[in-house]
Amino acid sequence: MTTPGRTERLVLPGVLTADQAARTVAGIASVQRADGAIPWFRGHHLDPWDHIEAAMALDAAGEHERAEAAYRWLAAHQNPDGSWYAAYPDTPDGVDAAHPTDSGRETNFCAYIAVGVWHHYLSTGDDAFLDHMWPTIVAAVEFVLALQQPGGQIGWRRNADGGADTDALLTGSSSIHQALRCALAIAEHREEPQPDWEVSTGLLAHAIRHHPERFLAKDRYSMDWYYPVLGGALTGAAAKHRIEEGWERFVVPGLGVRCVIPNPWVTGGESCELALALWAMGESDRAVDILQWIQPHLRAEDGMYWTGYVFDDGAVWPEERTTWTAGSLLLAVAALGGDEATTAVFGGERLPTGLESGCC
Repeated sequence: MTTPGRTERLVLPGVLTADQAARTVAGIASVQRADGAIPWFRGHHLDPWDHIEAAMALDAAGEHERAEAAYRWLAAHQNPDGSWYAAYPDTPDGVDAAHPTDSGRETNFCAYIAVGVWHHYLSTGDDAFLDHMWPTIVAAVEFVLALQQPGGQIGWRRNADGGADTDALLTGSSSIHQALRCALAIAEHREEPQPDWEVSTGLLAHAIRHHPERFLAKDRYSMDWYYPVLGGALTGAAAKHRIEEGWERFVVPGLGVRCVIPNPWVTGGESCELALALWAMGESDRAVDILQWIQPHLRAEDGMYWTGYVFDDGAVWPEERTTWTAGSLLLAVAALGGDEATTAVFGGERLPTGLESGCC
C-alpha cells in the first residue's frame, strides 16, 4: 500500500485527503503488471495513451520506479515504424503485445509518449532515462508527422493494412500539439535541434486556432470543446471564449462534465481534464468545483474511479474502474497543488511553441 506520506502533494480539500490519495495511487499500482504495463483494469486492454496517463499519475505520486517501468514497456514494444498498436489484450500471463486487439496505429496515442517522458524527466532529473528514451521519442514523432496534412492537421490513424486515414480529429490533434511541444522541449534539453518538428508544430497550432473546417465535425463531444485549451493551442482570451461558449452545453452543475450531448452521462476523465484546462486558464476555483462534484458518485470504496454516471437513472455506467480515470484525477490535483512537473507539461509556459505560422 502506498503510504500517505508520499502523497501529501496530492491533498486537495474537498477532493482528496492524503489517505484517499494513497488509496487511489495504490489502486493504479495494483493494476500495473510486473513488466510495467498498465491496462485499463485487469482483464481489459491496454492502449498507449491511457497507459501513459496512468504512468504520469504514478510519477506525480512519487512512484518513479513504477512510472519508469511503464515507459520501458513502451520502448520495448514499439513497432519498427515508431508506432504502437491501438489496443493490446491483458491476459493471465501478461499484456500480450504480439496479438493486439486493434492493429490500427493512432497518431495521438503514439505522440503522447513525449508528454509522459518529459513529465518523468522533470519529476526525476534522470538524464540516463532521457537518453534511453530519446530514440523512442524520435521514432514516434516521425511516425506521427508522416500523417500531417498540408493544412497542418494530423491524420488520425494508420489502419491495420498500412493505409492512412487522413481525416483529422480536433481532440487528437490538440493532444498531439501538446506532445510535439514536449518533444521539442526534450530536443532542446539535449541540444539536438529539430527544425522540421518546429515547423510542424506551428502549422498544427495554426490549424487548430483558425481552421475548424479541417477537422471532422465532432462538436457533440466535450473533448472537442476543451482539448484545444488543454493541449495548449488556445490560451488567454481565446481559451476563455471557447470554454464559456460551451459551458452550459457540457457542464452539469453538481455532477460533472458530459461526455457527449445530449446524453445524460457525466464521465470522470472528461471532468478531470476540464479541471486541468480550467487550471491552465487560471481558473482554479472552477477546477476545484468540478473535482469536488464528481467525488460522491464516481469515487469507489477502493479509491479508484468509475468511468461514468448516468444521472437520469442514478446509475454508474459502465461498471468499470479505470486506471486512466484515476490517473486524470491525480494529475488534475497535482496541477492544482503546484507539482512542478505536472504544471510544466500542462501549463505550457516553458514549453517551446514551434515556429508560428501565418499561413492560410
